[in-house]
Order: sequence, then C-alpha cells, then structure tokens
Amino acid sequence: MPLTDTAIRNIKPKDRPFKLADGNGLYLFVTPTGSRLWRLKYRFGGHERTLSIGAYPAVTIKMARDAREQAKSMLATGIDPSEAKQASKLKEKEATLHSFQAIAMEYIAKLTREHRAKGTMIRLERLLGLAFDAIGHRPIREIHTPRDETLRR
Repeated sequence: MPLTDTAIRNIKPKDRPFKLADGNGLYLFVTPTGSRLWRLKYRFGGHERTLSIGAYPAVTIKMARDAREQAKSMLATGIDPSEAKQASKLKEKEATLHSFQAIAMEYIAKLTREHRAKGTMIRLERLLGLAFDAIGHRPIREIHTPRDETLRR
C-alpha cells in the first residue's frame, strides 16, 4: 500500500534502521536517529542497486515518485540511474572548478604571492568583481571574444 504524508510524519524511529515500502522499488529508509531517506531499489546488469533520492520532508512523496518514474524510464533505455546521477554531479563540480570566477581567483592568489603592488591588486580585483556577476559562473571554455566568434565562421 502506498505511503501517505500523514503516515510518514507519524513514524517513530526504532533501535535499528527499517524500511517502509511505497511501491515499485521505492521505499523510505528510517534510521535510529529519526532521519527519513527516500531510496529506490532496482536491478541493472543483473545486480541489485540502490539509488538515494533524498531526505524527507525536503523531498516530498510526489517528488520521490517522480524521481522513481524518471529512474525507471532511464532503466528502460539502458542507462543506470545511479551512474547518470554521479556523472551529473561530476559535471557540475568540473564546471565549478573551471569557472571564470575560480580561475580568476587563482590568478589573483598567484599575483598576491608574487607581491604585486597594492594599487594593481585593488584595480584588478575591482575589475574582476564586475565580471563575476556577468560571467563568473560560466565554464572558462565557453567564454570567447567577439574576434574568436568571427574566426569560427
């Protein structure tokens, strides 16, 4: 029988962790500390796997069920949802590490270590600060000058 919001809120933790099934592999994992975690059990490549979806109440029942359906559709196309989630996180991390702002901050740190003049550093930090709002979050490989764009055509 599918879980309800009221039933989940009224769950009391026990001495040992336990699971409450919602259906089609989705279940709520309740820890002794009282944490309620949505997980999905599935099979891929002949092996049983588990996908962590998130913690209740941040992830609602509807969100967890939608995530289950997404994972099931990925499985139907031959994609492991857990590996896809890890690849997505890695891509986000890479984008953050190689963003304009991250590289600019490394450059400022380098110039500081080289004991550049204080006035130079203040002007550079001010100039880069203006650019951070516009392009700070973008990966450095996606940023091109207008001249680069005309050369590509």
